[in-house]
Amino acid sequence: MPTRILPAVADPDAARAVTTLIGQLPDGEPVGPVTDSTQLVDTLARLAAESLDELPEVVLVHERIGPVPALELIREVALRFPAVGVVLITADASPVLFSAAMDSGARGLVTLPLGYEELASRVQAAAQWSTGVRRHLGGGADTPAGPGGTVVTVSGAKGGVGTTVTAVHLALAARASGRTVALVDMDLQGGDIASYLDVQFRRSLVDLAAVDDLSPRVLQDAVFVHETGLALLLAPAEGERGEEVTDRSARQIVSALRGRYEVVVLDCGTHLDAAGAAAVEMADTALLVTTPDVVAVRAAKRVVRMWDRLQIRKPEESTLVVNRHQRSSEIQPALVQKITGTRMAGVAVPAHFKELAAVVDAGRLHDLDARSTVKQALWSLAGELGLVKAAAEQGRGGQGGRGRELVRASDRGALGLRRRGGGR
Repeated sequence: MPTRILPAVADPDAARAVTTLIGQLPDGEPVGPVTDSTQLVDTLARLAAESLDELPEVVLVHERIGPVPALELIREVALRFPAVGVVLITADASPVLFSAAMDSGARGLVTLPLGYEELASRVQAAAQWSTGVRRHLGGGADTPAGPGGTVVTVSGAKGGVGTTVTAVHLALAARASGRTVALVDMDLQGGDIASYLDVQFRRSLVDLAAVDDLSPRVLQDAVFVHETGLALLLAPAEGERGEEVTDRSARQIVSALRGRYEVVVLDCGTHLDAAGAAAVEMADTALLVTTPDVVAVRAAKRVVRMWDRLQIRKPEESTLVVNRHQRSSEIQPALVQKITGTRMAGVAVPAHFKELAAVVDAGRLHDLDARSTVKQALWSLAGELGLVKAAAEQGRGGQGGRGRELVRASDRGALGLRRRGGGR
């Protein structure tokens, strides 16, 4: 999601320098600079009259703006346009000025000469705050829930139940609907997302584990942008290095991703470590995948009880999805729900592995045919979990058949043209 940034700088050379630096920020979208306080207030008033969503998320106020002094201008903007995050640009980094700026309503302070890392950090914090205010004011129908984007963890009751396939297609469905999506492989010792999506990339979660301040540039360097538009953060190639990702670093990484992406999907695998436990605890939705057989259901029950004992998540706060479901199976979703005590997803993924075999072997899981019943079920699950954009779900009466129809329609729109164009 782009962050619109409006600089208020009187000096033309300084304005050009600020605008150039803004253009280098990840997702930064500079708005034409204004040169005085009157022009700034008039511009914001005009945009606010059109819609709350037209206002920039961040305004940068230079200390030498005039004719109204910078602190008084910040106070006026904060009072009249509370959904705008204001950041002061100043050469004075003293505690006295910092306190005065905060009292005036500023959301941060950047010192001169401008540095990329400091500016990126302050702008991101102000933009995240602005997004939260707009949600509470009722603006922005597509604004993600929670303090930033939506975080979903996908865990497996045991190995081989389809955890990674589920995580990948939840992320693909969200991306196809127009959301910005990060897909994270937190199965630190045996992650397979890179294999499923045919990716070779030397950066991984471990590169972020030792970083104390995850600036947008540091995060961007560790992320691989896939051809589908997914931002991938992969598990380390050397599984033993997964121990370097602690619960503290996992929390920091998830928080940074939440602040930048509308949807964050984490594949936590089947082994619970400190990092995975922190992710499950922080998640808006914790999804547990099982298959309808005795061994897998017992494993799911063990996982749910372990989460409860460790105070990571209560059973009723977890969502369980049955993969490889067959109507003839003796174990049906209602029985699994009764045994585990979790919420049950309204979608059960059918047992049609033959549909997956070719794309899995080719490392092209994202090329799974739109007619695949497995894909239709997983994309319907994404709709049920609220990961697809609201515009793609308008008119949906519930989370059952109509939701599946809309996801299929979205899927055909996203993939059908490419299939025809490629001559498949």
